[in-house]
Amino acid sequence: MIRINLLKPESKEFKEGPAVSGPEFRPKKAFPFTSVFALLLIAVLAAGFFLQKRMISQEQERLQTAQAEKKKLEYVIAKLDELEKQKAVFMRKIGLIRQLRAQQDSAVTIMDELSKKLPDWVWLTELSSQGQMIQIKGNALSNNLIADYISNLESSPHLTNVNLISSTQKSGRSAQFLEFSLTLNYVLPEAAQPPPQEAKVKPKAKAKKR
Repeated sequence: MIRINLLKPESKEFKEGPAVSGPEFRPKKAFPFTSVFALLLIAVLAAGFFLQKRMISQEQERLQTAQAEKKKLEYVIAKLDELEKQKAVFMRKIGLIRQLRAQQDSAVTIMDELSKKLPDWVWLTELSSQGQMIQIKGNALSNNLIADYISNLESSPHLTNVNLISSTQKSGRSAQFLEFSLTLNYVLPEAAQPPPQEAKVKPKAKAKKR
């Protein structure tokens, strides 16, 4: 019996071809912890930088606000000082006006007191004043009349420190008389008192830098 092989004969090249290699196995690399740590460090530093920058910006804004408020307060304080000075000037002017008015009234009171305290046969020839001291010159017929006049002046609540300076005998055409001179002080009413002078405050010496 004859057999026919219909299959193609296997070529030698196919049989002798290179062997098919299997899957390759490569070693696993270690995880880069150093790079991650560096990135985290950079991120933390960047966050800290921006946070500090923000805080500095906020402090600068607060400083500018505080400086603006300080300028406003300095302006207000300067205005208050100016108003206080103007008020002091006005008060001094008002005090001087009151004093002058009271002194005008005082002159009338002085003349009234000096005239109504005169005894009979005593008359005044000269009257002058220096501040609150008044000097009187006059004539009288006797020393007793001069003494009565001094006593009358001392009884006045507006007159003090009545002192007899001199008493001289003089001769006239028809009779003799005494020429006298005395001084006294006039008590100013409260409104006529001069305003108290403000004490000058000496500037403090600046401390020397060591």
